Amino acid sequence: MSFTNAPVTRSLVYGLVGISIAVSLLDIKHYFYILVDLHLWRFHQTWRALIYQLCYTNSSEVLFGAMTLYNMRAVERMWGSRKFATFVFVTSVFTSVLTPAILALFLRPLTLGLFNYLPAGPTPIIFAVLAQYHAMVPPIYKYKIATSVSAPTDDQTQGIMFSDKSYRYLLAFQLALFQWPGSLLGALVGWMVGLSWRMEVLPRSLIRWRLPGWVVGMRTQRRSHEFEGLRRRLEGEGATAAATGVQSQSDGEGGRRRTMGQQVMDQFRGAF
Repeated sequence: MSFTNAPVTRSLVYGLVGISIAVSLLDIKHYFYILVDLHLWRFHQTWRALIYQLCYTNSSEVLFGAMTLYNMRAVERMWGSRKFATFVFVTSVFTSVLTPAILALFLRPLTLGLFNYLPAGPTPIIFAVLAQYHAMVPPIYKYKIATSVSAPTDDQTQGIMFSDKSYRYLLAFQLALFQWPGSLLGALVGWMVGLSWRMEVLPRSLIRWRLPGWVVGMRTQRRSHEFEGLRRRLEGEGATAAATGVQSQSDGEGGRRRTMGQQVMDQFRGAF
């Protein structure tokens, strides 16, 4: 198990861990969470909405976030790195705007200021990817944990059904509850954005748009159209030369060969 064919997921995991460690060492964690009344309304620090998803502020969230991203690397393998990177970019833009806006404009007034804190971390992005993982990747096996102590008599034993994907959902669910209700809000917004992408609720042009290939390390052939034109021209010249050679050869052979009537006439001319 590795990051084979999943370079974007690898970059996300390494970036999440690296930035979180750097933020902790530099003691700048206070720049990455959002307090609506203080940061948005009083000091107008709207730039916090653009950076609050760059890192987590405690080691437990970093661990669970990195494990969840790693377990969902199959999404990138099925989509391809370019489409997956585009999805992560578009999702990050939407969640950076929607999550603080919903908190500041709706939930905080409805709760009379009690719901005022939005924690740092890419939880919305992780849950947007989780929505794709849930829809795309089928379970490999299922198992049941019995809830009754009596001996089973048939296949209809009472119990709770699980699959090999259950522990991945458990990691993500724990991530959503670390600093709830703020983390839970981010998880719900991310899940809804992921479903909107999958159900094509978002603009079709946005869904079909892709990041440039060089962003994910794809090497494009330079001047490919020029090489294609040169190839076709060379093929055309070769075909023309071959046809001309065959025609010349046929003409030469026609000039050297004589019919039977010509040979008879030559005999009579020699006799007279």
